[in-house]
Amino acid sequence: MSIPIIEVKKLKKYFPVRANILFMQKEYIRAVENVSFKIYPQETVGLVGESGCGKTTIGRMIVHLEQPTRGDIYYTGENTRRFRGKQLKAYRKKIQYIFQDPYSSLNPRKIVYNIISMGLRNFHIIKDNRKRKEKVSEILEQVGLPPDYLFNYPHEFSGGQRQRISIARTIAVKPDLIICDEPVSALDVSIQAQVINLLKELKNELYLSILFISHDLALVKHISDRILVMYRGYIVESAPSASLFENTSHPYTKALISAIPEPGLDAHKGRIILKGDVTAVTGEIKGCCFEDRCYMSRDICKREPPLGRQLIPGHVSYCHFAEKV
Repeated sequence: MSIPIIEVKKLKKYFPVRANILFMQKEYIRAVENVSFKIYPQETVGLVGESGCGKTTIGRMIVHLEQPTRGDIYYTGENTRRFRGKQLKAYRKKIQYIFQDPYSSLNPRKIVYNIISMGLRNFHIIKDNRKRKEKVSEILEQVGLPPDYLFNYPHEFSGGQRQRISIARTIAVKPDLIICDEPVSALDVSIQAQVINLLKELKNELYLSILFISHDLALVKHISDRILVMYRGYIVESAPSASLFENTSHPYTKALISAIPEPGLDAHKGRIILKGDVTAVTGEIKGCCFEDRCYMSRDICKREPPLGRQLIPGHVSYCHFAEKV
């Protein structure tokens, strides 16, 4: 098997929230807790979970926008926490990020040509101005926009067109991995499909790997080869896309799938209702992270954290009763 583009090992991220002045102790939100996974060349991995579960924090740590509290991130076998100077700059060229909001992620004072060509200049990929302009025009056509738009400003475009410009800026530097942080959540459904199909085409044309972060499980199913399900900072289930839906083995994943509306059916028919609401975790979780909302919860779930159980090759579930889900 080939060396993974990215390997995350026992990653943790805690954010301080307030200090207990009386006992001189700080309290922390456990945003990411003991997360491990791999992304292989030309693979799309979906990272799915509800808002606040830690999926965006993982993406930001991979590109070094956030520093891990503990754990390591490896790029083609090398620990990225040791990267400095030129090595870190080269790494950032290879790992690119597409942000959620297409309206705030583009500089309103820059024309499209300057936005896309910035990476080509900063990383010294193309130094000649004429060749750089030709390359930017070519990239615009690659993402489905005419070269005539080179000298327009972001406010002159729709949300879908802006996200295409963001994608163009990302692929200009020829990355190995693109982290897509809910790139279509702010777009209309019809435009979402166009952007997702564009990402799939670019993945095949440019031999890209993609980490696709989303709260929409149906969308992740459409684009991903493998899916990781997160809850309260933990990976609770990991499986190939088809297997996750056909052989669901965690109660939280089952609840997410039951919430996907089917055409022509009552949106709430057969939906699994969870107990309570999700809250940020500040203290240590002794048992299962999902125990307080799980419809299958038993005493063992409160006492012992579940270990990863592989019922099917490549399909891992962190549940004491995985075979009964």
